[in-house]
Amino acid sequence: MIHTNRQVSYESLKKLNEVFEQDFKEKFDNFLAEGWYILGKEVSEFEKAFADYCGANYCIGVGNGLDALELGLNVFDFPGGSEIVVPSNTYIASILSIINAGHIPVLVEPDISTYNIDSSLIEEKITDNTRAILVVHLYGQVAQMDEIQRIANKFNLEIIEDCAQAHGAKFKGQTAGTFGKIGAYSFYPTKNLGALGDGGAVITSDEGIYAKLKALRNYGSEKKYYNKFIGRNSRLDELQAAFLNVKLPALDNINKHKRSIAEVYNTQIKNSVIKPVEQPENLHVYHIYNIRTPQRDALKEYLLKNGISTEIHYPISPNNQEGYRQYFDNQQFPISEEIHATTLSLPISYATSKDDAYYIVSCINQFFDKGHKQ
Repeated sequence: MIHTNRQVSYESLKKLNEVFEQDFKEKFDNFLAEGWYILGKEVSEFEKAFADYCGANYCIGVGNGLDALELGLNVFDFPGGSEIVVPSNTYIASILSIINAGHIPVLVEPDISTYNIDSSLIEEKITDNTRAILVVHLYGQVAQMDEIQRIANKFNLEIIEDCAQAHGAKFKGQTAGTFGKIGAYSFYPTKNLGALGDGGAVITSDEGIYAKLKALRNYGSEKKYYNKFIGRNSRLDELQAAFLNVKLPALDNINKHKRSIAEVYNTQIKNSVIKPVEQPENLHVYHIYNIRTPQRDALKEYLLKNGISTEIHYPISPNNQEGYRQYFDNQQFPISEEIHATTLSLPISYATSKDDAYYIVSCINQFFDKGHKQ
């Protein structure tokens, strides 16, 4: 054991946001002075700026990432009980959005090397009841959208992109969220573009979808007190939009920093663990840097004893979650389950320094040099 007093947190939101603190305070003072608290100029400015950043025509700010997915599903008016294809190893919110929208999640195994949905397995899960593919760009890398678009066109399916972990990620120069009609984002504080609370957005280049989503997020109302649709109250908070307006110009630098930490891990961690695979023509933004090893739990404990906090994204596969088993009829998803049993996420925050990364590398390599004995 290395034995040091050094502490490396998995994520320090306080440290991450310190660089923006003065601008946040100015935004808050302006917010108080304006006295406009709901759907004001900060939301409008952010929606325009984020749409421009992504290369979309429109952005609709909503309450959180789950609402972004649900509203994105609702805007299409699929028949109740439609089947929606979704990866079997995603975060539960992707699946919950399908269920909450009144539809049936159909799980497809991921590619074991990229953790994104395996496009070669999608067609066998499509039935006459399938209406959409909910693609998740997991950990910060865009899925293989060429093949997914081909399948969607072949079967006349909609593509809905879960971009909660892919702010600024690109495939062949095209930004996540712009391959289908809907891209759903979360601005949860730990995201590459994180607010200081909950927040989310949907991007689209379809004018009709834009207009309907603006109504759906605001009680289904296009005109005050006139409710054209059955909607909900899910509006991006004005203050959170103000904070996001501060951080959006820094997003590329945040992603660049995270990629630099990933480069240390990629080149310096010995091949005792399975490291992420960045596919050609992908700009991976490394919201999460995960390694895999059968010694995951022992390695996690060893790192913690050396002052390094890690996370597991995610410890239980969706089909084995107690509240969701009823939807999957005891189906088995061995690739997903193997990932969930062996994955470990290393610190890769905007607040993680390169010195932190080299220290983490040294601890991981020492663990395996010693035959993973403590």
